[in-house]
Amino acid sequence: MKKIIIQYYLTLDILILIFPLLFSFKWVFPYYKNFKPLFASILIVGSAYIFWDILVTLRGDWWFAEEYLIGLEFVIPLEEALFFVVVPYSCIFIYENLQYFFPDKKIKFNKWLYYAIAILLAILAIIFYHQEYTILALLSVTTFLLIAATWFPDLLQSRNYWAYILISFGAFLIFNYLLTSIPIVLYNPEAIWGGTVDQIWYGRFITIPFEDFFYNFSMLSFYLLVYRYFKKRWLSSNYTHSRKT
Repeated sequence: MKKIIIQYYLTLDILILIFPLLFSFKWVFPYYKNFKPLFASILIVGSAYIFWDILVTLRGDWWFAEEYLIGLEFVIPLEEALFFVVVPYSCIFIYENLQYFFPDKKIKFNKWLYYAIAILLAILAIIFYHQEYTILALLSVTTFLLIAATWFPDLLQSRNYWAYILISFGAFLIFNYLLTSIPIVLYNPEAIWGGTVDQIWYGRFITIPFEDFFYNFSMLSFYLLVYRYFKKRWLSSNYTHSRKT
């Protein structure tokens, strides 16, 4: 029992990965054939978010409970670094299932609406400039919306993109609740909205900081954006799955 507790975070990583990994080579579509754009996305986006993670860990925005870790780390624990691999691997598997079983449809798109949301989030970031995690989380979404609305509007027009976000957020709520309720990850209350239950503004959804929602939205979106970009370039002939007849 003690060993399981010590490896709690690693266990969560494995649970996130295991189902998509098992079905990568034998499923209704060959997920393994998408490994090239998938790993390109993980390398590019994952590196950026790992750098972010190292920065805020060094700054003290959050830290990790050592009793739930295996003890291997370089600024951040091995389990935290693996998070940026297993999450996109599994979430993009969700997206590819959506593409296979539910042919994508375009939804209404107004780039000025996304620009307005991006500007609003940027203003909020300026207002809360003294909260280090808050400003970075808000600006990450601002950056994504500006990039997507300007150069990749087809992503924001995709019904399956929003379904991918919604389903992934369901898993995120479970995963992050475990991380923050045990807790494995602890936050500096001065870096986020509120932070402690005795404050007037608690700043959390149950135990999850609201900043995590912005953080995960931008991260999941960037992973998919880069994945789709490289998939179109490298695997254009197989870009859209079709049902077997």
